[in-house]
Parts: sequence; structure tokens; C-alpha cells
Amino acid sequence: MDLPPPGPSFASFGTVPPTGPVVISVSHGGRDYPPELVAALRVPLPAMMALEDRLIDRVARAAHDDQPMLVQRRARAWIDLNRSEEERDPLIDMGARGTGRGSAKLRSGLGLVPRRVAGYGDIWSRRFGDAEMLERIAADHRPYHQALADRLAEVRARFGVAVLLDLHSMPPLGSPTSYPRVVIGDRHGTTADARFVRRIEAAVRASGVAVTRNAPYAGGHIVERHGAPRRAIHAIQLELDRSLYLDAALESPGEGFDATVALVRQVLAMLADEALNGNPSQSLPLAAE
Repeated sequence: MDLPPPGPSFASFGTVPPTGPVVISVSHGGRDYPPELVAALRVPLPAMMALEDRLIDRVARAAHDDQPMLVQRRARAWIDLNRSEEERDPLIDMGARGTGRGSAKLRSGLGLVPRRVAGYGDIWSRRFGDAEMLERIAADHRPYHQALADRLAEVRARFGVAVLLDLHSMPPLGSPTSYPRVVIGDRHGTTADARFVRRIEAAVRASGVAVTRNAPYAGGHIVERHGAPRRAIHAIQLELDRSLYLDAALESPGEGFDATVALVRQVLAMLADEALNGNPSQSLPLAAE
């Protein structure tokens, strides 16, 4: 696995003051595996690759112009920024409160700290103490979300509107001819005006790639926490099929990498145009469509 050197838990990009209304978040591309994490594994370290949105950070960096952008360095296995602080798994977390069954993701082993990985089952050789978990939350989870909230506030103050694109990737859902390869998530119309989703759909369809909304990914904690359309902050999760930009093994950049970067650039441009030049009165709740 290609592990970057240790450093701050996330990288920040973009000009100050911001020159456009779009903010980018990349929370699942991290490949920094701290020694404490490696020591606690009961599975081989390469198994953790299945938890990564493999190399989605490289797609984001290549597509990025001067937008505010946060890119998580820490691996998702260390802490998942797209989960609430409350989604602590009592099976591996001694500080987790007994708060009922929890979310479906938590029950499946994909809570604030993932418990399972596809193909291997349980990840950890031990449970984590409350102090360990609180340290991760304080050092990694809260700073990322505070920085993201700050970037969105700066953009909205300057342009009157802010649009968050939370960029992720997904394993192939099936045959490219019969399954979508891009999924747009806005929590079923609650985190962004419909006009932004329409513009993304138009861009993706024009590129010849199948796209759908909110199934099987409707958006996670990041868009739910930061999206506030009534306050002119719109948040959209974009899931890209990894086969669009990776090789056949889904490990390294493939032949479609440049085309995928171009598509993400187009999406960013369309979101900015819609934010600045679109007609908010044309928005309709997605649930009604």
C-alpha cells in the first residue's frame, strides 16, 4: 500500500478569499495508517484498502482549480468523518453508550470507527478505550468538520450562497450497461436545492455515464450536517464507480482517470454556474419529482 508520511490529519487547499461558491470535501481517500492502528489489526494491512475510496483524493486534486478543498489524510479505518460522533460501536468501543440499535451503517459494522471490512470480517484484535476514541474525535473528526463549516461560511458570506461537493467513490454496483456508475446523494432532497442535482445529472448523462439519485447512497453525515438550503448552503454527495478511474484490479489509476477528472471538473463548473447564475425559484423538492 502507498502510505504517505505522517502529518496533519487533513490537507487544505484553495485561495483566500475564495473565488467561487463551491467547496470540496474528500473524507474517505486517506492512506495514512498510524502505528497504533496497525498494531491493533487482526487482518493484514492491505485488507484496509477495501475501506478506502481508493485514490479518490487524486481525482479531486487533479480536478481542483482554486476552490476551497479539504482532503483527509488519515485512513477511514482510523476514524470515519462521514459518521456522526454518536455512531460509536459498543462491540469495539468501551466508551460507546447503549443508545438502542443505532443506524443501519453502525449495525453493519461501519460506525465512527469501522469494525468490519469486506472479505475479512472483523478488523480489530482488541476493543478501544473511551479515552482513545475521544482523542481521535478531538484531534481528527471535530477539526475537519469545523474547518469545513468555516470554509462554507466564508463562501456564503462572499457570494450569498455556498455549495458543498462531498466526493466519494464506490465499488462497481454491477454491469456498467445495467447499473448506475454515478450516484448523487442529497438525503432525498433535504440538503440541496433540486436545481443543483439536475445540473450534475445533465453533466454526467452528457458524458455517457449512467447516473441515479439517492440509491443506494443517499448521502452521509457530512451532507446532512453541513447542508442547509434555507440558509443558502447546499450539500451534495457524489459517488463515482471506481472502475471509471482505476485499473481492472481497482488499485491504481486506469485508462479512464483523465476522463473522470474532466467530468468532475465539469460538475464543479456547473455547480458554480448554477449557484451564481441559476434561478432559485425554479427549485422543486426532489421528493416530489
